[in-house]
Amino acid sequence: MKQFYHFILKEFYHIFRDRKTLLILLGMPMAQIIIFGFALSNEVKNAHITIVNESNGAASVQLVQKIEASKYFELYNQSTRTADIEKMFKKGVIKVALVIPSDFDKTILAQNNSRLQIIADATDPNVATTLTAYLSIIIADFQKEINQLNTVPYTIDLETRMMYNPQLKGAYNFVPGVMAMVLLLVCTMMTSLTIVREKELGNMEILLASPVNPLIIILAKAVPYLILSIINIITILLLSYFVLDVPINGSLILLFAVSILFILVSLSLGLLISSVTDSQKSAMFISLIVMFLPTVMFSGFIFPIENMPLPLRTISNIIPAKWYFIIVKSVMIKGLGFKLIWKEVLILTGMMLFLFSMAIKKFKIRLS
Repeated sequence: MKQFYHFILKEFYHIFRDRKTLLILLGMPMAQIIIFGFALSNEVKNAHITIVNESNGAASVQLVQKIEASKYFELYNQSTRTADIEKMFKKGVIKVALVIPSDFDKTILAQNNSRLQIIADATDPNVATTLTAYLSIIIADFQKEINQLNTVPYTIDLETRMMYNPQLKGAYNFVPGVMAMVLLLVCTMMTSLTIVREKELGNMEILLASPVNPLIIILAKAVPYLILSIINIITILLLSYFVLDVPINGSLILLFAVSILFILVSLSLGLLISSVTDSQKSAMFISLIVMFLPTVMFSGFIFPIENMPLPLRTISNIIPAKWYFIIVKSVMIKGLGFKLIWKEVLILTGMMLFLFSMAIKKFKIRLS
């Protein structure tokens, strides 16, 4: 019993001396509770909406005010031109649009009947369905309010239109997310493990003692995973197009180019992880836990980022998969060109340069 007690005491000493382990044991559960508590939600809040109010009458203004007061929508802007809607969808600045026709106030007063049009970005069918349902409920409440003030009931007919994904197929949102997850795991985890394995086996000292430049050694280990990742991209695109019926509306060359850029970001991250770790367990832990979970939570693949509070939305900006996910949906589903995704491409390029320079800086090219 005494020996058992000493073993327990010794284990506590190890934990308290290792600050990294202590941080993982105490800090990680708190971080996960906060992240999961805010991010795991079926509701969609603060979704950007544009309202094309061609009427500007009293009834239409009252409806706009009711939508603005809702916690589910954040008014991006008001316009009088329906042509602006598609531009905003392509830029990704709105999730849904409401078109109020010019004769809305006139027809609802004279004929007791009017029409509205809801246009949603259905690249994420779950979000599109949820937002159209929210808008329908708000309009139904508005209809009840005006009916209470009049003896003759008014009727509003809704016309709903799902852009880019009229059949609301989940694969349209699933495929870009899978591409991001596969590339991140293959490149980051495997690259970090293959270099750390050399350290554990003692082979890295032999390689560094050779006349070959250490930078060449590092790059040579990363190239196979670059090739494997390109094969993964081809396989995913073939399956999505021929099996899942997901279209490739944009440039295939542009899609491959941004995918290779994301691969380079992931490889650079893997090199950085291998530079700061000395065991395969540590490298795998960082790759799977520290990168995998944030990618799932903050990329927008599973949980809408709009649901999260401002601090977590800010954190999502440093997750490379978020920007790649936006690019793939924009090019593959919406058919956009480079002019409308240059910002995301620039961000990924900056991440790649930063991570690669940090990996080279942290890598020990001399024997200790």
